[in-house]
Amino acid sequence: MTDVTRAITAATSVSASLDLPANDAIVLHNSNKLALRLTPCDVFARVAPVGQEVAQFEVDLAQRLIEVGCPVCPLEPRADPRVYTRDGFTVTLWTYYEPVAPHISPADYAKALERLHVGMLKVDMPSPRFTDRITEAEEVVADPDRSPELTDADRVFPSGRGASWERGSEDRGVVEQLLHGEPHPGNVLSTKSGSLFIDLETCCRGPIEFDLAHVPEAVCEHYPSVDQGLLDECRQLVIAMVAAWRWELGDQFPNGRRFGEELLRLLREGPPWPTLDTVTRRLDGLQKKLKAT
Repeated sequence: MTDVTRAITAATSVSASLDLPANDAIVLHNSNKLALRLTPCDVFARVAPVGQEVAQFEVDLAQRLIEVGCPVCPLEPRADPRVYTRDGFTVTLWTYYEPVAPHISPADYAKALERLHVGMLKVDMPSPRFTDRITEAEEVVADPDRSPELTDADRVFPSGRGASWERGSEDRGVVEQLLHGEPHPGNVLSTKSGSLFIDLETCCRGPIEFDLAHVPEAVCEHYPSVDQGLLDECRQLVIAMVAAWRWELGDQFPNGRRFGEELLRLLREGPPWPTLDTVTRRLDGLQKKLKAT
């Protein structure tokens, strides 16, 4: 039995134990965490191996954010709001929303993210700084056992970014607050209730520009009072961080190696720093050309 099959079995078992019938599970996303739509109960389940998640933090934070009116996906109301453990996996159950549009307009996206940031100012929860996440990524790059396919010559490009930012930001008075951490399009749902953010386990403290570095350029154009210089720096940090994750041994991101190679190429070339969706579109375009030849 594969890990994915075991994870699905764990999720359906938890759901059934709560009188939420789950005869089938549709995989919505599978990277380092499995996202499922359980039917016919229509529950959104997130599953991860025990010890490789921060599920309790995510559950607690979601409840706090909902209380202050943030646009985040709520937990499944038919189940106790907690983390369930089954067969070596943690399972959290969330409200499932049928998508109402294939894409969210940049203006609506920016408005929802601004609402999230405003609400997050009202929530006081211990959380890591965004530089801690960058340091974790740099540790992957520094350890050949964790990134065995990365050449020694390329290890220099994703490393040292966090410390460099810290040195350069000491005298700039950068304002930090609670952030989503990865508010990219894959973590935004288009629903009848508006745009809702999911995947809160990456929440951290930092400048709002770090969040904006994960979103399309058009979204940033609709977000008020952006420090463009700081945004450009944060885009560089994000490219280096994501590059490290894509080279980590066992990374399950779809087409992750191609993505990692492209991010390394960008780091070698230097600025201007593109948005992540620009990189994705470029790789998708190249893939289509290859298939057509």
